[in-house]
Formats: sequence, C-alpha cells, structure tokens
Amino acid sequence: MEGRMTHHPSWNNISNSTSGIYISASPIPISRTAKSQLSRPWVVSVKRPSFTFRFGGSPMEDPLTASSSSSTTVSPRKNLTTSNHLRHVESMAKLPSGAGKITRLNALILGEALASEEDDLVFPSEIFSRQAHVSSPQKYLEMYRRSVQDPAGFWSDIASEFYWREKWGQQVYFENLDIRKGKIQIEWFKGGMTNICYNCLDRNIESGNGDKIAIYWEGNEPGLDSSLTYNQLLARVCQLANYLKDIGVRKGDAVVIYLPMLMELPIAMLACARIGAVHSVVFAGFSAESLAQRIMDCRPKVVITCNAVMRGSKIIYLKEIVDRALMESAHNGINTDVCLTYENKSAMKKEMTKWIKGRDIWWQDVIPKYPVTCDVEWVDAEDPLFLLYTSGSTGKPKGVLHTTGGYMVYTATTFKYAFDYKPTDIYWCTADCGWITGHSYVTYGPLLNGATVVIFEGAPSYPDAGRCWDIVDKFKVSIFYTAPTLVRSLMREGDEHVSRYSRKSLRVLGSVGEPINPSAWRWFFNVVGDARCPISDTWWQTETGGFMITPLPGAWPQKPGSATFPFFGVQPVIVDEKGVEIEGECSGYLCVKSSWPGAFRTLYGDHERYEATYFSAFPGYYFSGDGCSRDKDGYCWLTGRVDDVINVSGHRIGTAEVESALVSHPQCAEAAVVGVEHEVKGQGIYAFVSLVEGVPYSDDLRKSLVMVVRNQIGAFAAPDKIHWAPGLPKTRSGKIMRRILRKIASRQLDELGDTSTLADPTVVDQLIALADC
Repeated sequence: MEGRMTHHPSWNNISNSTSGIYISASPIPISRTAKSQLSRPWVVSVKRPSFTFRFGGSPMEDPLTASSSSSTTVSPRKNLTTSNHLRHVESMAKLPSGAGKITRLNALILGEALASEEDDLVFPSEIFSRQAHVSSPQKYLEMYRRSVQDPAGFWSDIASEFYWREKWGQQVYFENLDIRKGKIQIEWFKGGMTNICYNCLDRNIESGNGDKIAIYWEGNEPGLDSSLTYNQLLARVCQLANYLKDIGVRKGDAVVIYLPMLMELPIAMLACARIGAVHSVVFAGFSAESLAQRIMDCRPKVVITCNAVMRGSKIIYLKEIVDRALMESAHNGINTDVCLTYENKSAMKKEMTKWIKGRDIWWQDVIPKYPVTCDVEWVDAEDPLFLLYTSGSTGKPKGVLHTTGGYMVYTATTFKYAFDYKPTDIYWCTADCGWITGHSYVTYGPLLNGATVVIFEGAPSYPDAGRCWDIVDKFKVSIFYTAPTLVRSLMREGDEHVSRYSRKSLRVLGSVGEPINPSAWRWFFNVVGDARCPISDTWWQTETGGFMITPLPGAWPQKPGSATFPFFGVQPVIVDEKGVEIEGECSGYLCVKSSWPGAFRTLYGDHERYEATYFSAFPGYYFSGDGCSRDKDGYCWLTGRVDDVINVSGHRIGTAEVESALVSHPQCAEAAVVGVEHEVKGQGIYAFVSLVEGVPYSDDLRKSLVMVVRNQIGAFAAPDKIHWAPGLPKTRSGKIMRRILRKIASRQLDELGDTSTLADPTVVDQLIALADC
C-alpha cells in the first residue's frame, strides 16, 4: 500500500560522539515503484525521509529540508528520492567556505530518462546488508573512526592475520608528508619479515585450500580454457623461481615481464616475489621504444615474454617487439643476458619465431625440469616488491615503487571489504596485469584472500559483444570488476548482447580507472546487474596501491557516479588553490593527509621527482592530481585529472562533467572532451562524440548535443566543436588516449606520437578524416 513505512533498522539513530557525528533518520515511506523492488537485494527510488544531524553535540539540519530551527523535523518532500545520508566523518562541522554550487547532471540511459543523481539513491536491502562485512553506516563509522584515531592499532590487528617470519618493531609506522620538514618518507611494519608469495599461496594451502581453484583461464578463442588449483599454482611458481635463481637472479634484482594475460603472467610475478626479486610488468601493448625506456631504467637480469598473442582476430608479435627493445637498450649500454620466451601455441608456433641463440630461452624447454618446491626469501616489509611505470609529463616514465608489507596488508583488506568478498565467490577483473589494477586486484589482493580468479586473454567484444557475459555464465562469476570505458562500449552495442545470458551468479559489480558517468552506471546496474548488484565505484591510483574512496556494499546508499566515502585509514581532503581545506559542499583539489599502508614509497632512482610531483604543491599532503566535488551529503564525486580541467573565460570546467552531459543524450554512446586554444576565451571545449549504432550524423543532432550541455551545466560549458567519432583511440585495456585527441583537435597531426598501444590504430585516421565534417 502506498505510504507503508519500511526501513532498514541499522540506518536509524547512528551516533558517534567521539567523531562528532550524529545521524537520525525517520522511517522511509516506500512508493509503489520501490515496493515492487523489495524482493530484490537492492531497493531503488524511495521517497525522502527527514533527518537531524549533530556535529560536536549541536544539531545540524539536512540542507535540503532545513528550516529556521536546526532541530525541527521536516516532512518529506514530494518527488525527492533520497534517504539516509552518511556524512564524511571529518571536517563537516560547517557549510561550504568559498566553494560554489556543484553542477548537477541528468542521468539518461539510451533514450530512457532517469532521475538525476542528486535526488536518486540506491539502497541495500536488509537481506544484503545483514550478510555484508560492513553491514551499516554505524559499523563503518566505528571501524573508520578507529582507523584514523588509532592507525597503528587498527592496521596491526589486520596485519597479524598474515604470516610474518618476524614481527615488526614497536613503531608500526613512520611518516613525513611535509616537504618543509625534510625528506618525504613513509614506512609501515618496518622490521617485520614476511613474503607476499608465501601469504598468497603456502598460507592458503596450509589452511586446507590446496585443491581450491586459484585461477580459471579463458583464452582468446571460445572453448580454449584451463585452470590451476592453489597446489598446482604453487608448483608452477616454484619451478620458475628455481630457474630464476639458477640463472643468477637474486633478492633486489629487477625482472621485466612483458606478457599478455596468460596464467604465466601472475606465475612470473609470484615467482619473483618468492625469491625477493623486483618485478616490473610492462603492458604487452607498449611499443618497443616504450619497453626499451623501462629496460634501460631498471636494468633487469632477465626479460620474460611470449612469442605472440591473439587479441580478437589480430595477432601481435610480442617477441619481435622485445627484440627491438633489447637491441635499442643494448645500443644505449644496457645489456640483458636472458630473454625467457613462452610459446603461446594458440597464436604462433615455435618454428615461426625469430630467435637469437645464447640469449633466448624457451620457457617450455627449461621450466618444467625444475623442482616444484622452492625456499622462500624472507624480506623486510619495506623491501621493494615491484616497479610499475606510469606516464610522466616530462616524457620520461615514472617508476612507481611499492614495497612488500604495507602493500600486502592494504590490497588484501581493500579487496575483502570493497567487494564484500566471500570464500564462495568467483571473481573476475578484466584489467591487464600491466596496470596497477592487475597487480592489486587480479593477482595479489584476491590470492591473499584465497579467492578464485578468472583471467581472460582475449578481447571483450570477440567474437561478439556478449563474450563477457558468456564468461560470467561459464565460470559462475559473482564479482565482476571492469572499466567505465568497457561499460560504455558494451552499452553502445545494445542490451540484447547482455540479456541473452543469465548472469544470475553476479552479486557485486565494480568500476575502475576513471569516473563513471551516471548513465553508464545506470546501465551497468539496471541491465548487467538486473538492479540487484551493488557497484563498487572505486577511486585509487597506481601510486596509492589500493582503493582510497569506494562504496562498501551493504553499508550505505549509493549515488550513481559517486565513489562515496573513504576507505579505512584514508583521510581525503579537498583544498583550494592555496592549499586551504574546504569543508562541506565544495569542489577543489583532492589531497590525502596522513599515510596509509599501501602508499608508494618513491619513484625509482628519482626521489626528488617523487617529492616535487606529489608533495610540493600542497605541503603536508599527498596531492592526487585529481579534482573532486563533495556534495551536501558528504559523497565524493571525482571530476578527473586536474590537467583535464578546461579554463573557459575564467570558468574551470572538468572534462568529465561535460562528457557526462553529452552521454546523457539518448543518441550519444560515448564522448571525450579536450581543451583547445581559443583566441577569445583562452580555451575552448572540443568534444569527440560517438553515436549509438545506426544514428546518422547531422547538424540538428550536433545542435541538440550542445543544448544538452547548455541546459545541464550552463552556456559557458557548451562545446565549441562537436567532432564525430566512429570510435575513440583506446589502449587495449580500454584507456582513452587523450593525448592523441588533443593533437587532432589542435591539428598538430605531425605530433601524434606513438600509437602502437591502441587497440585499433585505424581510428586515428578515421578521426582525422572527419575533422572538418
């Protein structure tokens, strides 16, 4: 019956006098629409209750329903669909100080209008919350409060769940994030002796999970698959580790891994970790020049690769790329003695592979001959685990260095809570191990939790756009973690590619890599998850090692497109240009105060650059380089890189904001926005727009797209140019190469640079051809 009073009991009367937050929610009246959803694990679109907030013992009203008396209860507003609000634990004692109103966007999904994310929340049901690791805002607040007030105790308790040969000293952590006070330094669990490979494999086997599947592998071609139990995985890892030791690889030595998503990739990472070697995985899509740069920087004892890989219907000759890279590095005085090559028979036969005798070694010829047991090299928590190179503004890649103990504890913990992981889950992350997501949430985080992981070699739309859901059904995947770019790409192909598969095994969805626009979030939730799976929309970086701001499934309502609240131990702040923290509803620069265990420790061989890049802009903080908005309820909205902010006539406009507005148009499948020089406005807005399949280009549509932006953001944000895009230049991992778009927009076509990492390099020529259309 309309107006029936139903609510989640754990969302009422949450108080925390220590942290100065008090939330009181009246029961939620359920509409007929929402009532039909009550049988599902998640409830959508309910009417607004009333609230009273208290900070430091004094009441603070809900800003939308505030009256002259802060403690007055206000009746629910008609047509508003929001519920219990969880305010950020820190710095919310007063309303905005210097920040303007946060722009709101309407969320539309391929022609079907939905409520805007400002007024629309997605609620966990009591059934879902009851079984969740963090079952309520109260539980979160209790854990979060301890994590920031007693970080040593909080993280020590969690770290003690892992195996340590020797425990760390009395000082759990040391930090200096203020460049004015000396050298930037972060240490966690120093003096503790452990090994991450042992904790991923041996520890799980000793607990009785040796026969549990550790990895399901799906090849490029449907029907090509394999699997390894934890016992089998350990044996393979030990064989490779013994070989590496035999050829002289020792603790602290670098090993470059240039492999596609074969099982041999995580095997190689774990083998290095077992003997204390430092692995540097290079995405097997980078050019020979890019690979050579990384080889010359870290000077590896060995390079591990394979002869070739099939990506969809395309063959990529990885060994030839390695040959050119090793030749270039040798010309620059850096010689690598061994190139261990795996024969990927499904892509290329051994006989067809170019070979250099004395340097090149076939994996299958040597590795199976080695023992299946290998002694563990116990390392200090602060000993290096891996190097991962990221692009730098100067052109030279930055070698992000992560150490062992803190990273181990943090990735395992974030994986467990952000995905609400259970031992029965089957987990699939579509990321490549060449990126940080593949390190933290394909290999280390899942295996540290004893999870079963799916690894996919191929392309997500091969042989058709239903491949992802075919794999989900095949392996009964329950947690699916992917990038917004892939979501939008599959969304463009149409719902029929999703609906013909069951997907009943799915329980939790996840998003990584960039802010997900609300319409893509809605499609992911409604179509892929059948409106029953929460979405962990995670914000983090290569440098952070693990999730920093993320929903915890079952703990609080979600807003489509918002990363919501900080993870345990993370203290994000939003600052203005002068580095002053802004409280309440605001937009600004996202920084973090105080360290966390998973933080990177330096840039390899260049600590000065480490300090200048991340700690000099706002002394006392780690500066993420990202912009962030915090709404009236404390939810965080990532607005993209600060260098993706366009300054139009004094208006600072986030590219992600304009892109979200464009994608809300029912005929727009995807958009990418860059800034170009404008003689009047300083910078103009240049938008590349991909349309829904079958929609023709037209001037009327171009005008309609511009009007969507004008209406949702304002006339000042209207694109100066709509450039039709049959596709966008993306890496094989789905990342849009905005550098190329900027060059096309500014007509600097002779400066496009390296396009070898693109999934489809022909897209660049298509965009150039359409430049004046």
